[in-house]
Amino acid sequence: MKHIVDFKVLKNTPLQDSDFELLVQSDTDLEHILPGQFVNILVPHTNKTLLRRPVSICDVDYGQRSLLFYIRKVGNGTQTLSNIQVGETLNIIYPLGNSFSTIAKNPLLIGGGAGIAPLVFLFKQYEKNGIKPTVLLGGKTEKSLSLRRHFSATANICATTDDGSCGEKGLVTCHSIMQNLSDFDIIQTCGPQIMMQAVAKIAENTGVKCEVSLENTMACGVGACLCCVTKTTKGNECVCTNGPVFDSKELLNFVK
Repeated sequence: MKHIVDFKVLKNTPLQDSDFELLVQSDTDLEHILPGQFVNILVPHTNKTLLRRPVSICDVDYGQRSLLFYIRKVGNGTQTLSNIQVGETLNIIYPLGNSFSTIAKNPLLIGGGAGIAPLVFLFKQYEKNGIKPTVLLGGKTEKSLSLRRHFSATANICATTDDGSCGEKGLVTCHSIMQNLSDFDIIQTCGPQIMMQAVAKIAENTGVKCEVSLENTMACGVGACLCCVTKTTKGNECVCTNGPVFDSKELLNFVK
């Protein structure tokens, strides 16, 4: 069930480049949320942003009734959100979309840039089930991998950076762990589409199931505006309702 709730901003933390984190809290208990789902945020204090902004859910604290978002400034909407003050209120629709599966025994989670965000909550859901996923993170520099701190201290985290400042130098698809995927029963990934397409191709070639989380433009979040339609083996589907998580083999522009 979807809810429209006012959340109070507890923290607004600027990060490297154009990224920031928002921690928000509800006055009431949170609806159950699945890893991979997202929210739509009404952007306040502006007449330049008519539509809500879709943001993936980075983490959930049911005890504190709080949600954590990792956001990249890419336009007027996210720029306005980056200036929101502690104590202000954001109107949020949640939870939206489908989710990653969490039944694997040995998953590999691969995140690139801001796409690392939904993998934090996914990792924690696996932990609750007694599973320790392997995590592979990619970014431009070590500073761009700030979300590492949200994974548990015992997480098995590998990394790549463009400049070699953290982990191996290069792309995530070139990391040494990608040379032998036979031990993994699923790869779950979120990040730039070109990265996910490359990951999906490797997964197909090695016979490993792959789930990808798309970042199409999701203006309404409920399948009404058709801005986020993607071509699948089942026909045209809305990413905001049938996704954002898809089996990579279902996406016609991923695995050929």
